[in-house]
Amino acid sequence: MTSFESVTLEVPDSAAADAFYKAFGLDAYVNVRASDAPTTGFRGFALSLVVSQPGNVDAVISAALDAGATTLKPATKGFWGYGGVVRAPDGTICKVATSKKKDTGPATRHIDQVALLLGVEDVKASKRFYVDRGLAVAKSFGGKYVEFDAPSSAVTLALYPRRALAKDTGVSQEGAGSHRIVIGGGAGPFTDPDGFVWETASV
Repeated sequence: MTSFESVTLEVPDSAAADAFYKAFGLDAYVNVRASDAPTTGFRGFALSLVVSQPGNVDAVISAALDAGATTLKPATKGFWGYGGVVRAPDGTICKVATSKKKDTGPATRHIDQVALLLGVEDVKASKRFYVDRGLAVAKSFGGKYVEFDAPSSAVTLALYPRRALAKDTGVSQEGAGSHRIVIGGGAGPFTDPDGFVWETASV
């Protein structure tokens, strides 16, 4: 049975990435390791950070920018809430958002939830692939979004259409080469239909 347990980002400079994710507040959620695997354009995934209020969105994004991130989408209000998108120095895309439209207290950099969004060509087919390998579905909205139950991970795993994820994060969906991400789980190594690599999570 497959369980989702960890996220490892493959980066050109692991020391620099460690420093960035610590400053960003994501060091408890992701691991990094050095890799020079060729990659271009959109790597097919994003990290979604949920916070409790707009002031926290600004605080978290400000910390990321101070640590070397670049803006893909400035934080703005929408009908769904408030949020923005940044790109880490290693290329990882991070979306920071809240469903609240007003602050209810002093701004902090506290992150309530982190999700790994995998951009896939066919959400329903990828859902079947993962269910066949033992992942339990927590939420499912047809071909638009699937979230898996991940009790042993600090990060939630979800599937999103690749085209929609690229649009949502402000980048072109074109991309080739390595995803530069490795997912740790409880089953043996395998690769999913969209080329995302899983390995046995280290204990």
